[in-house]
Amino acid sequence: MEKQNQNQAPVSIKEWIIIFILSALPIVNIVMLFVWAFGGNANKSVENWAKASLLLFIFVVVLFGIIALLGVIFYQM
Repeated sequence: MEKQNQNQAPVSIKEWIIIFILSALPIVNIVMLFVWAFGGNANKSVENWAKASLLLFIFVVVLFGIIALLGVIFYQM
């Protein structure tokens, strides 16, 4: 029960700053997003933010992949 209450408590400014610093580091950011999103012991707000960030990251990678593919196709014409 205490673990559930801890996961519902507001995230402090200090914790958000640490989260933003870790999410700014290359490679570490992807690993930490997966840990926060699916690790199970992160705060619910952080967990939801990490899932949303991963979805946005996947969307951007796919979009850039499509743009790059179209660029290659049209360049060869």
